[in-house]
Amino acid sequence: MFEIRIICDPADTERVTTALNSAFHTSAVRHLPLRHTDMERLYVTADHQPPTVGNRPEPAPWITPEDAYAMAPEVGSEIGWTTEYLVRTGVLHPVSREFWLRKAAVLDRLALSDPDGARYGDADELAADAARRLIEIDRTGDGNHSGDPYWPEHPDTWTHPRGYLRQEYAAWLRAHHDL
Repeated sequence: MFEIRIICDPADTERVTTALNSAFHTSAVRHLPLRHTDMERLYVTADHQPPTVGNRPEPAPWITPEDAYAMAPEVGSEIGWTTEYLVRTGVLHPVSREFWLRKAAVLDRLALSDPDGARYGDADELAADAARRLIEIDRTGDGNHSGDPYWPEHPDTWTHPRGYLRQEYAAWLRAHHDL
């Protein structure tokens, strides 16, 4: 919950109030004159709207796994790259965006190839965890992510981490098509 103060022309009060009510769950707006001018002060206590699908635009669909991995190197090659990275860097807890992107993509591809978990066990959960690690890196990093159509801060990103991973992996592959 937070307080909003707006200074506006009295003629704009109704439009501003309507916009606030549509964007936030608001209390009654308090109107106070602004000293020494004709402007008006508006004070309102607000909170974020609860998430609903009915009154927001439908989010763009996530990229399909087939489209995301169409140009991807073989799974064995990516496993080799992630292993070689760990050996080469000697880092026990890597923070490289590329490492987590490629590791999460390998786990996602393994999970997709084994939907019942018979061969790779908990690859589903491991892929989601690695994708969440990528999201955390992208949220705090240097902005080296595509964000198209979902930014790392978007609520649907955390709900569908493997969708975000596929989006970012496909963008990364397009940028590195010479792999």
